[in-house]
Amino acid sequence: MALTGKNIRQLRSLAHHLNPTIIIGKGDVNDGTVEQANAALEAHELIKCSVLDTSSLDVREAASELAERCGAEVVQVIGRKFSIYRETSRDDIEKIKLD
Repeated sequence: MALTGKNIRQLRSLAHHLNPTIIIGKGDVNDGTVEQANAALEAHELIKCSVLDTSSLDVREAASELAERCGAEVVQVIGRKFSIYRETSRDDIEKIKLD
């Protein structure tokens, strides 16, 4: 699902207040990180992640790799943090309504 500019602006405003759920360190984007991100995306749809200085990846590389492995879209990259979005398949969660 390709996000439009309007969708990205909406998701960026929602992500601004979030605390990082996933922290990527010296292990980079491994299977455990992907599992955690998938679980968080199913529960929340929009998550913020942080990349530590010990990671060998830069922030954009980590964001694109995690998003690709989770089937998500990168919403924003600022400093050492990034946000990704994927619509949940669960029906018991209130979904983010994109304009």
